[in-house]
Amino acid sequence: MIRNVTWKEPISIEMYFYVVLFAILSYLIGSFSSAVWFGKWFFGVDVREHGSKNAGATNTFRVLGYKAGIPVFIADILKSFLAVQLIIFVPDISVESEFYYQIKLLFGVLAVIGHIFPIYTGFRGGKGVASMLGLVLALYPVSAGLTFGVFLIVFLISRIVSISSIIAAVSFPFIMYVITDGSSDTLTVFSVVAAVLIVITHKKNIKRLLKGEEKRISFRKSN
Repeated sequence: MIRNVTWKEPISIEMYFYVVLFAILSYLIGSFSSAVWFGKWFFGVDVREHGSKNAGATNTFRVLGYKAGIPVFIADILKSFLAVQLIIFVPDISVESEFYYQIKLLFGVLAVIGHIFPIYTGFRGGKGVASMLGLVLALYPVSAGLTFGVFLIVFLISRIVSISSIIAAVSFPFIMYVITDGSSDTLTVFSVVAAVLIVITHKKNIKRLLKGEEKRISFRKSN
C-alpha cells in the first residue's frame, strides 16, 4: 500500500537540485529518436519521409521491415524505462511515499514527451505508445504486461497497430486501478491522462479508421 502523502514530503535543496537535473536528463533521453537515427545509420533512410511520416516503431516496421522495427521498438521502451530508474540517484527520498511515485512518473513522462517532441530532430517524433509502455513497465510490470496483452490480442485479430494501441490505452486506467486497488491517486490520474494522450496522438489514425483507410501492418520491407 502506498502512503498518500502527495507533495507534503519534505524537500531538501539537494533533492530539488537532483530532481530538476534528472528531469531535464529524462527529456533528453526520450528525445533520442531511435526510428530516425537507426534508419539513417543502418539503412540510409529517414522514416519521416516515408509511410505515415511518423518517427515511431510502427512506421519503421512499415518502411524498413522487422529488422529495423524491432530494435526501434525495444529502444523506445528502454528510453522511458531507464529515465524512471534515475530515481535511485535522488537523495533523501522515501521509497514508500506517494512523492516517490510522483517523481518516477515525472521522469518517465518527460521521457515520453521527449519521444513525441524530440529536441534533436526538430520536435518531430513518434506517438509515444512504446515509450509509454516502458514507463508503465518501470512502475508496475503487471499492469504493463496486461495492457500489452490487450494490445497483442487486438493486433492479432485486426493487424492494425493504431486500433490495438487505442483499445489498450483505454483499458489501461481500469487495469491500473484494479492492480493498485485505487490506493494511489497519482497513478490513477496518470493512467487516465496517459490513455487520453495516446488517443489524442492517434487522432489522424482514428479518422482513417472511420473511413476504413487505415493500413494493416506488414513485417516485410516495403518496395
